[in-house]
Amino acid sequence: MQPKAVVFDIGNVLIEWQPERFYDAVIGEDRRRAMFASVDLKGMNERVDRGAHFTDTIYAQAEATPEWREEIRMWHDRWIEMASPAIDHSVRLMKALQRNGVPVFSLTNFGVESYDFAATHYPFLHEFDRDFISGHMRVTKPSPNIYAQLEDSSGLSGADLVFTDDRAENIAVAASRGWQTHLFEGPEGWAARLVQAGLLTEAEAA
Repeated sequence: MQPKAVVFDIGNVLIEWQPERFYDAVIGEDRRRAMFASVDLKGMNERVDRGAHFTDTIYAQAEATPEWREEIRMWHDRWIEMASPAIDHSVRLMKALQRNGVPVFSLTNFGVESYDFAATHYPFLHEFDRDFISGHMRVTKPSPNIYAQLEDSSGLSGADLVFTDDRAENIAVAASRGWQTHLFEGPEGWAARLVQAGLLTEAEAA
């Protein structure tokens, strides 16, 4: 069945998201490993993705962990360096689908303010046909609720949707709801999947 809409994750699908790589370059791998082991950065980021204020959340964590204060503040102050660069081939696929009249949705774990900031660097983030951003929805993948909200809002469900994400647990929940899925491991594979689905020609997917 040919999908009626295409759903993109953003981090590591349209934009590289590599905090470890950033910190390795700035403070060195050993200090980065020590920091990541002693500070709940994942929990901090999860709070932002669930709608907590970007600046307030990160700065509060920095003040609560004074031995890593400056490094934690970098998560905010130099955030765009962690969320870079764009994955150009994936962006081309998004635009090619839209030129063919295929609706393209985002479904992303992303904070409210951080998303708006990212869009000043990556204008394509404001070009989806529908946005499903966890910070606004107050729920993150892989909770089934975020998928249900997309279905309820769009009126599409099951095989009407084809979804790509770089995390297997997020793909698994979509698949359990009958969505067509693709585990993103690079834009070439995603391009081939869209050709297979009949949404793009090989030339359009290049």
